[in-house]
Amino acid sequence: MKTTLTALLALGTVAQISTASAAPKISAQSIIVNPAQPDLNVSVRVNKDTTGAQNPAYRIDERISISTTVNRDAYVYLFNVNPDGSVDQVLPNRLSGENFVKANTTTTFPAADANFTYTVGGPIGQNKVLALASLTPLNLDQISSFKTAQDQFATVTAKGQDGLAQALSIVVTPLPQNSWVSDTAFYTVAAQNPVTTGSLFVGTNVSGATVTLNGQRLGGANVTYSNLRAGTYPVRVQAPGYSDYTTTVTIRAGGTTNVNVEFAQAFTPAPAPAPVSTGNNVLDFIGTLLGAITNTQMQDPARSAYDRKVSDLQAQGYGLQQTRQTNTGFVGTLAKGGSTVTVTVDRGANRTVRVNVSETTTYRY
Repeated sequence: MKTTLTALLALGTVAQISTASAAPKISAQSIIVNPAQPDLNVSVRVNKDTTGAQNPAYRIDERISISTTVNRDAYVYLFNVNPDGSVDQVLPNRLSGENFVKANTTTTFPAADANFTYTVGGPIGQNKVLALASLTPLNLDQISSFKTAQDQFATVTAKGQDGLAQALSIVVTPLPQNSWVSDTAFYTVAAQNPVTTGSLFVGTNVSGATVTLNGQRLGGANVTYSNLRAGTYPVRVQAPGYSDYTTTVTIRAGGTTNVNVEFAQAFTPAPAPAPVSTGNNVLDFIGTLLGAITNTQMQDPARSAYDRKVSDLQAQGYGLQQTRQTNTGFVGTLAKGGSTVTVTVDRGANRTVRVNVSETTTYRY
């Protein structure tokens, strides 16, 4: 959200807090969360969505207001992550005065009697508003600063959702458990004129992720991709060290489709295949002896057959999703567009290898 006047919200109070610390969790959905689940609560809403469960659309130059509610006296900090990755600090600022919010009250920014307004600007696409509540004031010097004495709003140095999450993690990590909490609201900035294309936002909780839509690589995650033709497409999200995430998304004209991917467990490659029997005791002995001498082992014929078949399919545009070793060979899954291919290779009797390829294609009508 590029606002005519931007603002950030801070929450603070002195209360009984525990001395244990809770490491923050970077989240695709909520940017940053406290895994300790404190009894401190904060909610953030935009004026077109009082439930917090929707993704309302705003036109450029349309007014917008942001409201927050806390169950305990606290300091609330508001950030807006724009579709292009830039971050606005909504509160605190030099126009709104105190950023302290009383327990069980709802405070709206800007207030009804404020001498300024928020006006939605570009770019078009998905926006996220992060509210971070703390029982004590936070030091944001490493995240944002007022460049001059005349600036009414601080400049945020963090870029993108993941950059903001990493920066805020450093700020809240020393805090005691149960002393901070966050919430996120969503809204879309739409074009002034009716459009036949839509946008896709893919959020992740890790860095270095890439997005592929309908077989075409779009680029990195935590970015809004616009001017996408309306329709239903397969999407794949990949991150180094993690298993691929695949799903189907529907792009709607004039709207933004949200996909949030929580990579939870790093992908562990299958262990190197153990020496296999050729079916001939003499050949097995010779192979073991040669392996001991050369510090190698005989090539598994099932693996060779599997690798050749996978290479053939990759040359046809299929992408390898996973490889799994079985007691008798190997099983792999590849995908291209709406088609999924399973390759099964088994070692048989009499030194034979069986290769089976099955394909499943999903059509939409």
